[in-house]
Amino acid sequence: MKNFEIFYHGSPRLFAEFDLSHVLEGDGKVKFGYGVYVTSSYKSAAHYSACDDSAAANYVYTVEIPDLRGDNHIAFKQPVCEAVLQRTETALGQSVPEKVSGDGKEFRKWLAKTLGGKVDLAGEKAAAEFLDSIGVDYVIWPYNWKNPALGTNRAVFNAAKVRIVKVDRVSLDQKKQLVEGSEVQVR
Repeated sequence: MKNFEIFYHGSPRLFAEFDLSHVLEGDGKVKFGYGVYVTSSYKSAAHYSACDDSAAANYVYTVEIPDLRGDNHIAFKQPVCEAVLQRTETALGQSVPEKVSGDGKEFRKWLAKTLGGKVDLAGEKAAAEFLDSIGVDYVIWPYNWKNPALGTNRAVFNAAKVRIVKVDRVSLDQKKQLVEGSEVQVR
């Protein structure tokens, strides 16, 4: 039985392991939570590797992340799993407001404000560290909101839970889309 899934991460930088001290170096935001952003789409990862126009190269990292289980994630526009709510209330010693339990995004923001004072980088980091401490590995949202069946993106809260399997250097066209067949494994 495997305990991981294969996902992808795009970056203009070559590195040996993920380090969350670089969290704002992509697009400068933590819109979907504090963590390592990965996608089920290789092409999407290639596109995100072009976040720095001055970069000399584009890389797609093939990574392993923990398997999706009912109680190890929160999801945008989805109710928070009862087990996650119970672990949260036990750890915090307070009830989770009903208005935030129906949407993983609102729940994450509530945690950021509760633990960090406001929904900013420090609050998002505090929420991510808290969620990781109670067994929640990531936040999940559709790769394509109009067609969620196409796959998912995830923000993995703990960089140590993202294992690099291989790294490809890729070429992109002028629209920052993957040039098919350009993949060359560098690690």
